[in-house]
Amino acid sequence: MVRGYKQKTIGQKIKLMTGSFLIASSLLCAGQMSTVAYAADGTSFVYEGYIYDDYGNTLESPAAFSYERQIDSSNLEGMSFQSVDDVCTSEDGRIFLTDKLSGRVNVFNEDGELLKSIKTIWNKEGTIQLDANGNQVTLQAPEGCYVHDKTGEIYIADPGGEQVVVLDLEDYSYIRVITRPDNMTGTTQFKPSKVAVDDANRIFLVVQSSYEGIIELASDGTFIGYYGVNNPKVNLVEYFWKSIATDEQKKQMSKTFAPAFNNIAVDGDGFVMAVTYDSAATDMIFRLNAKGSNVIREEGNTKLIGDLGEDQSAFVDIAVTDYGIYAVLDKTKGRVFIYDFDGELLNAFGSLGNLKGQLQTPTGIAWLGDKLIVTDSTLKCAYILTPSEFGQAIINGSREYYFGNWDEALTYFEQAVRLNSNYEVAYTGIGKNYLMKNEYESALYYFKQGNNRTYYSKAYYGYRGQQMKKHFGIIATVFVALIVLLFYSEIRYNRKNRRKA
Repeated sequence: MVRGYKQKTIGQKIKLMTGSFLIASSLLCAGQMSTVAYAADGTSFVYEGYIYDDYGNTLESPAAFSYERQIDSSNLEGMSFQSVDDVCTSEDGRIFLTDKLSGRVNVFNEDGELLKSIKTIWNKEGTIQLDANGNQVTLQAPEGCYVHDKTGEIYIADPGGEQVVVLDLEDYSYIRVITRPDNMTGTTQFKPSKVAVDDANRIFLVVQSSYEGIIELASDGTFIGYYGVNNPKVNLVEYFWKSIATDEQKKQMSKTFAPAFNNIAVDGDGFVMAVTYDSAATDMIFRLNAKGSNVIREEGNTKLIGDLGEDQSAFVDIAVTDYGIYAVLDKTKGRVFIYDFDGELLNAFGSLGNLKGQLQTPTGIAWLGDKLIVTDSTLKCAYILTPSEFGQAIINGSREYYFGNWDEALTYFEQAVRLNSNYEVAYTGIGKNYLMKNEYESALYYFKQGNNRTYYSKAYYGYRGQQMKKHFGIIATVFVALIVLLFYSEIRYNRKNRRKA
């Protein structure tokens, strides 16, 4: 009886200890989840950031942005979002969100207060605008928008209505509607889903699944041509068979079409930037010159493809600043990748999930000053992300460097290094500033710390030239001495041979 009682007590103790352990583990995990999901105030989602080193290894980094707040149906004053498909902003801080399913563009101020919900278009006289057939001009299924602050216009790409609606940015009144131009060629249907306008007022339209390129229109809506070169990957086996096939066989073979663009923007220099998530494309991010060729700079440690893992990033949108920094949105894992003008990956953060700040079906991204706005069609909301202390340092450093303010940029990059001593991009940024000031020896040190071979070579050539110029007198003296010694030895040799003769 005593033995049985002891055995039972030990078993109960084991069960009790196991239960306590499980409860403690659950509480600990919950506490960890809460810490990961929210900041100290319990409201702000904190992202985990990272970059890649020169060898493609992932390096932990503080996230450049964190969740600040969101705009959703609660901001619509009695209405609700059916989807959120794109976002654009104006210089005065207004936020434009397109809702394809409800056929609206909703306008908010920086605080998330609704300013206007655009569905039916009104004219300056305060009456509903009619088209040439006497029908009301309305939005059908808008998927994209673009604010052209230079002319004070907003362009709304409406593939459902096969139109681009142009409104006055001040009072949202009717200016004009662009439909399919009479002189437009090609097989692409005029169903513009995304739109951008450059400083010359040329209009660029993206039609989903179009292999002919971006549609380029003049300011009056006349067709100029197809713009942008998006080269497909070459299948060597298919290329070989096509090279030896007969004309009849070639007709039966599948054709290789150029991959389609998915979204566009215009940078501060007037270049059109675009993205694609077509796996057949050789490039994922584009900076197109006047000829439509990709001239984007790739001088960073990695290629401009987002994640380097097995799951290829699929970019759905791009947002670019006036100082060269651009952010691309990846729908595969819900991540944001931020690059500088040279193509250096500054930071990557974000994920898919159900926590506040995570994404499910990311659709659009835009800058609001130094903040970012990211939209999601499934969650039917727009997240407003604010830069962290670390993020603000790298943004400020890149901005000052772009505009040639070397000393100010140096200060911000040094701040970024203090916040993250393993941040190779900041070391490279410091090295660039010393390079631009012709302080090559210091530049060499920081480029080595940043594992940047490209800029290390540039600094080395400058350092070598600087040293040669500095010690030119010594080098020239040694060179002349060698020549004199060579002539002297030659003369002695000839005299010695004459004596022997």
